[in-house]
Amino acid sequence: MIFRRYGIAYHSVELNFDSRALNEIGFRRDQLESIPADDFAAYAKVGTRELVAEAQGSVQDETETALLGRLAEQIVALDRGLSAGELLVVDNEQGNDWPKTRQKTSNVVVELENRLHFQYTMAPALRVTVWRRPG
Repeated sequence: MIFRRYGIAYHSVELNFDSRALNEIGFRRDQLESIPADDFAAYAKVGTRELVAEAQGSVQDETETALLGRLAEQIVALDRGLSAGELLVVDNEQGNDWPKTRQKTSNVVVELENRLHFQYTMAPALRVTVWRRPG
């Protein structure tokens, strides 16, 4: 299960990646579970991962969507790989070090025609930490 801190509690979240949104990389509370921050202090840190993704293509929205899909695959794989009693927490903070997609556009010649080529990256990396429940 994936969690993110909101105020004084950690809430379970679902992925909310949308290439048309202002914040393309997002998470939405799903109301399944909430853990007060004071209780969370008893959890044991297992490890932290920094996730990044890239994509290139000739159609802007498709390229950004591909990047978001690759990032989502990494998160889902980590979530599925959790042992019993473990949970995944998004460490990045909105407004501080929240990851954003970055676009680089270049002109390329394809069959004697000028075309746009899009390269998408993200910065900073999405930091997620695996935590183990006490007991």
